[in-house]
Order: sequence, then structure tokens, then C-alpha cells
Amino acid sequence: MQRPDSIQDIVNLRGRTNLSEGYAAVFATILIWSTPSLFQYYLNRYYDPWAQNFYRYLVACLAIAPLLIYRIQRGAPPLNWRAVMICFIPCLPNVIHQITQVMALFYMGPGVYTIFTRASVIFTALLALAFFPEERHVIRQWQFQLGTVLGLIGAFGVVWFQRGWKSGHIALPGLFIAFTATFCWALYGILVKRPSAQLGSIRSFGLISLITSVLLFPLTLAFGKVGTPLYAGAHVNLVLIISAVSCITLAHILYYVAIREIGVALAQTLQLLCPAGALGLSAWIYGERLTHAQLWSAAILLLGAFLAMRVKPLATTEAAENI
Repeated sequence: MQRPDSIQDIVNLRGRTNLSEGYAAVFATILIWSTPSLFQYYLNRYYDPWAQNFYRYLVACLAIAPLLIYRIQRGAPPLNWRAVMICFIPCLPNVIHQITQVMALFYMGPGVYTIFTRASVIFTALLALAFFPEERHVIRQWQFQLGTVLGLIGAFGVVWFQRGWKSGHIALPGLFIAFTATFCWALYGILVKRPSAQLGSIRSFGLISLITSVLLFPLTLAFGKVGTPLYAGAHVNLVLIISAVSCITLAHILYYVAIREIGVALAQTLQLLCPAGALGLSAWIYGERLTHAQLWSAAILLLGAFLAMRVKPLATTEAAENI
């Protein structure tokens, strides 16, 4: 490779590296996040929503703890109350999202829910516009705007044209629960940007998983069955552990990297690709089938994702030009 001839060349190389890291992280996240609704739908047979989320986040917290301790021993700043406080705020919508997304799967299939929750891009765009001025250059681009609109239309079309799923047409409470889960996910994606940027992906998720587990524990005691793992069976508990480590610990770390490198709005919009994998797996495992109208809606959604992928974020190294 040709040797850089100037500081600007070094900055440009570093910018490309950062963007490559961000896109690699977001596509790995997409692959993993095609499966959570499948795991949760299966676990709903054995775990109530409260216990399922408490134990999944507890396992995720335990999974990240050794890496967090290792980073601190290697010289990373120790955690303090300030770090706890900036991580506490994103945990509130995260808890609501975790509970409501599991509840939504009592009303709709895993594939349909995965598509519906992609509507979070419209909320993310609006929230990013309000919270982060640096994201506005992405939101102003016509590809992002058209892609977001198409994604939203496609997501709602999949739900609107549903028929023949086990519960029949989706009841109004199911739509409200799914809408709440979607909005809270978008809010969480916005609020988590600050702790991710200030603490790093591993330290921020370590704290967030711990705080989320602590918040879910009294809810499980009050509304759920905290002793579920004792009689759920080893196979079911293994599925829960695998889902927690992959879909929560690993995916969140990768997602935080993506947010840091390519921004909240773009990272969230690219999640529109998740339904493709979820639909295929749900059809294979659970026999979920989409109508022709739903398939057209899914195609519109994926077209919106493609347009959103065409958006070019500002060089992440603009701030480094002074080095």
C-alpha cells in the first residue's frame, strides 16, 4: 500500500478505517438481531416476560463482567457514580422495550414483529434530529428521507395485511404493545449514544446490563415467577443463555461500536435488514407465512433500507484535522 504523504492522508486513512469498522459492526449486529424474536417466542412457552428478560440480562451481565474486569486491570478508568448515572437514563426505556417486545409476541409471529419494529427508524430520525445536531446532515439527505418513509410504509403494511396467524388479526392491545416496544427501542438507541461515546462499548454495556438487571429484578418478583429456571429444564435454560450472550452481550457491544462510528440514525436504519433473516427462520421453524401483500410490503421495506445505505456520513475524523 502506498505510504501516506501528509497528515491529511493519515486522517483520510483513519476515517476509512473507522467507517469500515462501523459498517462491519452494524452488519454483524444485523445478523445477530435477526434471531431475538425467534428465541423470545420459543421462551414464551416456559418463561413469563418478566422472568425471561431478568434472566437474559443477568446472563448478559455475567458474560460481559470478565471482559470488563480485564479492561479495568489493563488500565481503563474505573467505574464511578458519574458513569452509573449517565448509564441509568438509557436503562429506563430499555427495560420497557425488553418487556413489551416479549409481550408483543403473544399477539404476532416473530417475523411480523421483527418487521414491525423496524418502524423505529422514523422515531430514531426525529429523536436524533432533536438530540444530536451532528446527525442532521444524514437526516437531510433525500436517500435517508425516502428510505425511512418506505421502510415505515413497508413495516406497517406487513402488519396491516396480516391474516391467518395463530391469533388471527392482531388485536389493538397487541399493536399498542408493539408500538411501545418500537418507540422505546428508538429512544434507547438515542440515549445510549452518550455513555457509549464517553465510556466505550464494553464499559457502557457492562453498566447498562447490570442496571437493567437490577431494575428488572423487583418487577420479576412482583409480576413474574423468579423460580422459573428451576423447573424450565436444562435445554430451555441453555437456549436462554445462548440468546442472552449472542443477542444482548455481543450484539450490544457491536451496536455501540456502530453508533460511535457511523451515527445513531444510520446504524438504526440499517437494522431494516433484520426482517429478511427473521422471516426465513420463522417460516422454517414456526411455519409463519406471509401473504402476497405482506411480501410486497417487505420488499418496499428492504428498498428503503437500500436507499438508507446509500447515505454517506460526514467524515468521522473531521475533529482530528487539528492533529
